Amino acid sequence: MNAQVYLAVDLGAESGRVMVGRWTGKRMLMEEVHRFPNGPVWLGESLRWDVLRLWQEIQHGLSLAARQHGRRVVSVGADTWGVDYVLLSRKGELLGLPYAYRDSRTQGVMERVFHKIPRAQLFRRTGLQFLPFNTLFQLIAHQQAHPEVVATAHRLLFMPDFVHWALCGADRVEYTIASTSQCLDPKRRTWAAALLKELGLPTQLLPKIVPPGTKLGPLRPGVAARTGLDGVQVVAPPAHDTASAVAAVPAGDRGQLPWAYISSGTWSLMGVEVREPVLSERALRFNVTNEGGVDGTIRLLKNIMGLWLVQQCRRAFEARGRSFSYPELVQKAAEAAPLRSLVNPDDPRFLNPPDMPRAIQDFCQETGQPVPRSEGELVRCALESLALRYRQVLGWLEELTGHRIEVVHIVGGGSQNRLLNQFTADACQRPVITGPVEATAMGNALTQMRAQGELKSLDEMREVVRKSVNLGRYEPRKPELWEEAFARFQTLTQKAESL
Repeated sequence: MNAQVYLAVDLGAESGRVMVGRWTGKRMLMEEVHRFPNGPVWLGESLRWDVLRLWQEIQHGLSLAARQHGRRVVSVGADTWGVDYVLLSRKGELLGLPYAYRDSRTQGVMERVFHKIPRAQLFRRTGLQFLPFNTLFQLIAHQQAHPEVVATAHRLLFMPDFVHWALCGADRVEYTIASTSQCLDPKRRTWAAALLKELGLPTQLLPKIVPPGTKLGPLRPGVAARTGLDGVQVVAPPAHDTASAVAAVPAGDRGQLPWAYISSGTWSLMGVEVREPVLSERALRFNVTNEGGVDGTIRLLKNIMGLWLVQQCRRAFEARGRSFSYPELVQKAAEAAPLRSLVNPDDPRFLNPPDMPRAIQDFCQETGQPVPRSEGELVRCALESLALRYRQVLGWLEELTGHRIEVVHIVGGGSQNRLLNQFTADACQRPVITGPVEATAMGNALTQMRAQGELKSLDEMREVVRKSVNLGRYEPRKPELWEEAFARFQTLTQKAESL
């Protein structure tokens, strides 16, 4: 019997991929058929996404998949990062290239919104953590700078929804990606229309929200002809990449040990699965977020700056004529002195600095710590600081849920960083289970497969993951050393977290 094939389009901030998921009847086998670079592009004084080039690359990847798997391909779906969006006219014309979330246009917008709607009230009404680039603040900045564009817009589609529209013409927004916007009511799970009107934002451009697993329709005839994928359906996966990754966390049934996840990549998304949004004062203070998941679950999580710090250090090293692979940088970090210098990864200075090594050095100097100089010292500082941030967030999640978390699952590309995995086990003093590396694409493909009736539940999806991949395990070590470091880390972050 020929294996069924599901195509996962997975767009990240650094690269995009078209992945093939082959269902053998027992296992889901993931294979990359096309990878292409991504990154924001300067246009004038703004940072944009080149969605036309991305769309061209996606079609090329689909063509390659068609050549390899032909009529075995059942469906295709896309997932991407959150918050960013595309505006379309009534006739389906692209109204400019979409802004990238690291663009500076939203500076100060969040604080101005708090003058109209206090921070605590805004959290109760949206359940989202406060990040300056949330869609809500982007839309306000967009309307202030270019009111004529927003007035012309007929539809707002988030990045994966735009890919689905390009694939099949569907005019819909998938729930998990909508839940990243701060434009959604977390309890009703519908657009927060009253809130948007209070802030003077149009609501008519917001499409109908559909759950993950929704069949959106067949490929456009032209797309089918260009790619050779005749008869293929478009299915909305959990379109936020973290939601797809969490769907592929290889945890056991919900009755087993409480667990947390870290979807590790450019960002580290650390959280737990709950049934209802947590909107308490403590949740507000910790600045956690309530985002949508599969089967009505809520992803109670915290955005952590993640391996962005290492990626930007590597870029700065290259600019200085010293090129290293990621494994080489990790090896240099392993050889550096332990727990010498620490930073708060979520300090605003690290969001998009012109020189990441200099930003790390400035933080250390300002806080009276030894200043890291070598590549290994800088990368070790970043990795150890991330692990301690995970420990801090773990404590918050335990407080908010009332449960001790017994194990931490790390999924995604960052799970290949063995040094960070061990640091995480050491800092959290919990076992760490790693894998799958391709959690996002796997969760995407498994949701498509479930839409065809092959699987019945989220637990069955995770059982397939456990059967399909080899998992790693890291046991905690050196508790006294890391306890002392955590006390120092708490002092460094106390001021920022009390704001």
